[in-house]
Amino acid sequence: MPRLESIAMSFQLPDMSEVTRLTKSGKLTEATALIQRLLGGGKPAAESTSPKTIDAEFTTVDTPPQPKAQPRAGLGETLRRLAAKVKPGRSAGVEVPVPEGASFVTASYSNAAGTRSYKLYTPAKRPEGPLPLVVMLHGCTQSPDDFAAGTRMNELAEEPGCLVAYPAQPQSANANKCWNWFSPDDQRRDHGEPSILAGITRQIMDDHPVDPGRVYIAGLSAGGAAAAIMGAAYPDLYAGVGVHSGLPRGAARDIPSAFAAMRSGAAGSGPSPRVVPTIVFHGDRDSTVHPSNAEAVVAQVTAPARGLKTNTERGQSSGGHAFSRTVHADPSGRPVVEHWTIHGAGHAWAGGSPTGSYTDPRGPDATREMLRFFLEQAPPAGQPA
Repeated sequence: MPRLESIAMSFQLPDMSEVTRLTKSGKLTEATALIQRLLGGGKPAAESTSPKTIDAEFTTVDTPPQPKAQPRAGLGETLRRLAAKVKPGRSAGVEVPVPEGASFVTASYSNAAGTRSYKLYTPAKRPEGPLPLVVMLHGCTQSPDDFAAGTRMNELAEEPGCLVAYPAQPQSANANKCWNWFSPDDQRRDHGEPSILAGITRQIMDDHPVDPGRVYIAGLSAGGAAAAIMGAAYPDLYAGVGVHSGLPRGAARDIPSAFAAMRSGAAGSGPSPRVVPTIVFHGDRDSTVHPSNAEAVVAQVTAPARGLKTNTERGQSSGGHAFSRTVHADPSGRPVVEHWTIHGAGHAWAGGSPTGSYTDPRGPDATREMLRFFLEQAPPAGQPA
């Protein structure tokens, strides 16, 4: 029963409440058929053989043939064939350009919770002294190369001279390579995936000249939810957090509550233990992760703060999307939280490149704004982080 729900969730389907009900009732064949109809855009597969899409432009799904009723013994093979029909957009075979003097290499980290590989970008233009580090957590079905190409983080990191790390979630940990943000053990400091991601960060800090006061973490969708967890679990490690189309820490404790949070929003598990500067992006037409989750992330982060001043401005990106930017600043005027609502945008990285998956080139440029926000958090010269 959990396996069927897990596969359904990893596809990021728009409304899984009926799938959950059928699965809990033991009606596995009916639940499987419903998943296929949802993947096919709500119509029986026999009506059309043309490709269907989830979230319009971003993930292409070929409609599978309508299966005949079969006994439970054949369910595993049915789900295997169903999963094989889901194509991860442009994530496979993406080439990331590396300028002369830069490097983009693969490494790995292991601890008691497991092993994860990661890719590390070292810029060609490196200023003297320790460098900032940005850890980037990809979304479901994505890879480090895909995420790097889509966000253009490596390209923009050349300007200030940042190291950029991309941990990789394998299918052995999640069927669709999602970070397990909804698992209780993966929401705690020094447990599960948080311990691995913190270990990767510290390993890079040990092996490279990293400024410990300028280490940041960001992510998209499931990666955004994981970044929110990391900021709260390790406020001593990360000086800033970026959450794009994600969810608040503690939004779910299992798969059914994850469906509910993605569909309708969730308040999360209470305020953060201390304020970690955070920048949030979310499209107001996101049908995969409800936009109210962005407001919940902001509420968690700002709850411990006192005397914040709030200001909202509106603008238009050169790519076409209008946006609202709400800044929560401390009494000195330094932005502590920025919340960007992108009007008309769906579930995609704002301002990204179409060479990667889950991107919307119509802006605003989330990568550039995240880097700007992160580097603004650096302490004045001579002061500790």
